[in-house]
Amino acid sequence: MATPAIRMFRKLEGLFCVYKPAGVHWKLVRDSIETNLLKGLNAAPSPPLPHHVRLLTQPNNESETSKGLTVSTVSVPVLSKHPLVTGPEFQHIRVGVGHRLDAFSSGVLVLAVGNGNKALNDFYSTRVTRDYTLEAEFGTATDNFTHTGRVVERSTYDHITQDKLERVLSMLEGVNQKTLLTYSNIDMRSQEAYEMAVQGLLGPEGKSTPILTGLRCIRFQPPNFTLELQCLNETQKYLCKIVHEIGLELRSTAVCKGVRRTRDGLFTLQDALIHHHWTAADVMQAIQLYHSTKKNKKRSKAANKTSALQTSEDNITETQQSEVNEGVVR
Repeated sequence: MATPAIRMFRKLEGLFCVYKPAGVHWKLVRDSIETNLLKGLNAAPSPPLPHHVRLLTQPNNESETSKGLTVSTVSVPVLSKHPLVTGPEFQHIRVGVGHRLDAFSSGVLVLAVGNGNKALNDFYSTRVTRDYTLEAEFGTATDNFTHTGRVVERSTYDHITQDKLERVLSMLEGVNQKTLLTYSNIDMRSQEAYEMAVQGLLGPEGKSTPILTGLRCIRFQPPNFTLELQCLNETQKYLCKIVHEIGLELRSTAVCKGVRRTRDGLFTLQDALIHHHWTAADVMQAIQLYHSTKKNKKRSKAANKTSALQTSEDNITETQQSEVNEGVVR
């Protein structure tokens, strides 16, 4: 029979996401959540201790002359099963981490508990794209492409306009689109390629170089500007380097002041648990919400597929009927 802690752990198996703050390593985030989950699991009510029957002997006091002993049965708890003897029921649980965020970056970080680690591998095998917001500044170049690095160059930026910036972004997006098609290993003239492009499913087979699938400027206030990106197989260092290259293309320099991930596949900022909610109860609620969302999505896909098949059958029936009518007229 499963204990309350085991039943609670089964509800914790799955995927969820948290908001990783900047300046904190992802390993510290994972360890903090693992510690909180262990506290929650081990705080669950302990099952009642098993009892066993023992024989106790007592002197027979019925008569003064009798010197015999009486034997009685007593039910006593098995102290070897007491939590103070056995220790906590859970001493370690496996918490997996999805696509990493370095200490400089913040945003959505996907995690998995227990059997959810297999679902995590399946999740990232489906060409998952991620969205980022980059805060950047013109006029400075550093050795690590961020404002925290050692300054290696300073330059002017008065000649940069939003139109010039937009042209550079369009150029970079076009180059990455060609790279995406190259790594897709699909004949671009086929019907399959067209259908995948319409559904946004084109992507590299296996590992590839980082690819930008979307890039736009959402704020332009020189020297500061903000970019919004959508990408595949990226690292945060690559994103900072993109800012540096944009500065060079505009005959200036630029550094990245902040990287924030706003989406990782199905998970968005609205789904992310902040530090105060890294508890077993909140994580369980987030995982149950993920399971229900996944089920609803499967039902929606099945309904759409059924509707498409029905429409196709109706079209075929109408075509056959029209052919019959034409034959009758002739």
